[in-house]
This record gives sequence, C-alpha cells and structure tokens, in this order.
Amino acid sequence: MHGGVGWARARASVGVVAIAAAALLLSGNQEADPRTPQALPGMPPPFLGVAVLGEGGLTAAVDAYGNVVDLRAPGPAGRGLIENPADRQAAGTVPADTGIQVRVRLGGSALPMWRADAVRQRYLPGTNVLRTAARFGSEQVRIEEAIYGDRLAVVARGGGGDVQVRVNGADSMVTQSPKLLEAAAVSDRRWLRGSRPLGRGAPLWAREMYARSLLVLHALTDRRTGAVAAGARDGWAYVWSRDAAAVAIALASAGHREEARLIVRFLLGLGLEDAARFHGDGSPVAGRGAQGDAIGWVAAAAKAAGVIGSARQAAHILAGGESIPWRDRPDYWEQGSGDYLGNALASAADVSEFSRHIWGESSGTPRRGGLVREAGDPESGLDSAAAWGVRPFPHPALYPAIRRTLNELVAAGGRFGITPGEGWDGGEDPWSAPTAWSAWSLAALGERKQALRLLRALRRSTTPAGALPERVDAETGVPRSTTPLAWSHAFAILALRELWP
Repeated sequence: MHGGVGWARARASVGVVAIAAAALLLSGNQEADPRTPQALPGMPPPFLGVAVLGEGGLTAAVDAYGNVVDLRAPGPAGRGLIENPADRQAAGTVPADTGIQVRVRLGGSALPMWRADAVRQRYLPGTNVLRTAARFGSEQVRIEEAIYGDRLAVVARGGGGDVQVRVNGADSMVTQSPKLLEAAAVSDRRWLRGSRPLGRGAPLWAREMYARSLLVLHALTDRRTGAVAAGARDGWAYVWSRDAAAVAIALASAGHREEARLIVRFLLGLGLEDAARFHGDGSPVAGRGAQGDAIGWVAAAAKAAGVIGSARQAAHILAGGESIPWRDRPDYWEQGSGDYLGNALASAADVSEFSRHIWGESSGTPRRGGLVREAGDPESGLDSAAAWGVRPFPHPALYPAIRRTLNELVAAGGRFGITPGEGWDGGEDPWSAPTAWSAWSLAALGERKQALRLLRALRRSTTPAGALPERVDAETGVPRSTTPLAWSHAFAILALRELWP
C-alpha cells in the first residue's frame, strides 16, 4: 500500500539476525547471471535504495528491507564503498548477497528480510535515523540505522530476545552502538530546528513533507565542499549543475543560507562548459556534454544565496561577458541537442525567442497558445519546463502561455503526477521533479487548486518513509528509479513555501 503504513506480505519465522557485507561484479546479462530476489507484494525489489542516511559526510542508501545497498565516502558524491551498479539493477541481476544485509536465522537457515511475512519502514520523526520492522511469524525484528560523523550504526533488536548482529569483514566504519543512533538523532533535529518553518495554516502533511525534504537535502549535500549528489546510487552520485542549483535555492528559501552559499561556491568553481555532471572533487564526468541551462541555473542559485547581487550579473560573469550559450545543446531530457524551451528560459533569452515555441494547435487538435519543447516543432509537445518561466526565471509576458501549458499537462496527468512533457518517449511513469516544479510555479501564478492537486500526487508517490523517487510506476506508485532524488525534494520545498510563505 504505497504511501501508507501498510505491511507487505510474504513468509517465514525468526531467530538470529546477521549482517553481511559483499562486493558485486558487473553483470554480463547471461543466463548464468544471478537474479535479483523477488520483491514482497507492493514493494520495490531488494537492493534498490529507497532511503538515505547521513549528514553530508559518509552517505548510505538503504533499500525497503533494511539492507545498506550503497555507501559513499568522503561525501555523498564520493567513492562507492559498496558496488551496486544501476545497470545491473535494471537488468534484474543483482546477487542476493549484495551490500550490508540483515538476515534472520531460523533453525539452520539464515533468511533475508524480504522473506518476512511483513516489512514496514519509517524515519524517526525529524531525523535521518531509519527504522525497518519485519514480522516473521509471531516474532518481530527491528533494525535502526543512522550515520553520525563518519560511522554507520546498524542496530537490530527483537527475535524473542535472541538477536545477534554480525558484520562480516569488520568494516571499521560500521558500529552496533545505540549511542551513535541517539547522537545522530540529536544532530539531525538540531539542524532541522534551524530551518525557517512553513507559514501559518500549513497542514501536518505539508510540514512533514517539508521536514523530510530538508533532511534529504541535508544528507545529500557535502558539508565540507557543497557538492550535492543527485542521489545515493551508482550513476546518480554526481553533481548536476541544475540539480545542485535547485537545492541551493531551496535551502536558501528555508533559511539555510550558509549551506546554500557553500553549494554555489562549489558550482562557481566548476567548468560548466566541460560536462553535464561532475565528481565530488569538481572534475568532469565523461559521456555527457555541457547543458544549455547550466549557467542560468547556477546564476539563479547565486542570486538566491546572496553570493552575487543579481542573476543577470551572475550569468554575465559565468558566460565570460558574452551571451549565454544555450542553442543547439541538450536540455534536461539529456538526449539530443536542439533549441529547447527549458534552455531558453534558463538563459534569459529575449521574449521574442519564444514565438516559435508557442503553438495554437498540435496534431490537428486546437490549442490556445501552449509552449512546446523544441522551437518550430509543434510535434515536440507541451513541455513542463514552461514552469521555469515563472520560477525561478520569470518571463511575465509568457505567463498566459505557461498557465495554459501547465493546466493542460496537469489535466493529462495521473494519480502520481506528470511526465516531463507530451513528447516524452520514456514511458508513462510520472516523474516527481516535473510534478514538483509545476506545483511551485502554479502556486506562484495563483493556481492554488492545481498546485495542491500536484502535491497530492507527490504525496501518493512518496515511499512509506517519505522519500521521493525520481519516478514511480504509473499504476502502482512503487519506485522505479533513484530514491530519494535531491532535485525533486528541492522543488517540493519551494512549492510548499510558495503555498505557505
């Protein structure tokens, strides 16, 4: 039962808990390859992270069954200490001994948590301390996990008083100390108290989403360098300029100005023309070229954090005094190059540039002036990046077209949100970041009802612990990709603050 307390069902009974660390080799996707263990009904498969632990140093991803499936140091965008390649997850060939696991001994058998009769997962309120509870027959096992400093605590209790924890390999970063859990909780709550609260009238669900989103950003932002990992997962534990910039804007709006400035200083030190992604040390990641919106997003973040007086001034500096290069470049879809709406909006293009994005009809269906993704191509479809023309790159002359675009996309959306746009060829799964940024701008346009509709969709797509996946299954709402995603939580914060300033 996605988004609720609900217990997922399976089989077995209880005895001794053991934790084992194992490395993973790359899959050749052959018949002899291992197979990812089957998920419990209504839950994601084992080894897909759905929760993050940390406070900007050592960073861990934990799956829905309490297994630590990704561990990075010295920061969220650091080196992977546990290998769990995303391509192997997608192929369904993750070995059953991956990561740091909890196994329950029944008689002579050691059973993993996904063999329980029921599993549920929650964070302790106001913290990044994660609790995973499993029921094996009449017995219950509870695992609590947290990171404090550069130590990972994994503490298991239950099993009729006969629970033992064993860490194979005796990793010096792992401890079984309950005191470390307590210290982590105190530290997290102290940091969260430093946040600017939502305004009067914000309902409980909004305050809870706000707090969880802030704690996700706290975990995924390197407290020493400001490098923001998009997610705690192989292939996502890099710094994208637009993702990190949105995080800086969100943290600044929530009162964490120093963290926002640290992020901006990191971004200002990058070679934005060298790549789309960067390692935690600032070096470029090969494989994807510079994005057409990078300079615009970093400039907006610099203004929000108070590092540079205005976004225009920041963009002028970043572009070396020239106009921002955005034409014939990839956009946030990260596919081919072109003259795309999001890049134009982020790059302070003159309003005349958008005439070729506004179309009155598409595929023979009448439409009153919506904004399509690619200039001159109505078949490219309405683009949710139109929302950026309200926040954070205001183009007031485009507000009527933006309003029509977003309202039409919302009307076509499902229970769990919207896709990036009409021309999206990545399937029907809704994506949380476009859903959240559209809510932010609709709220700013005074479309409160529509903004709340999208936030309700986001609530349905969160995990039971409150994390936002990059995307979810369109029918079930079960996570299908990186969870949590920093970008999505940043826009959730901004949408909530727009609704309850």
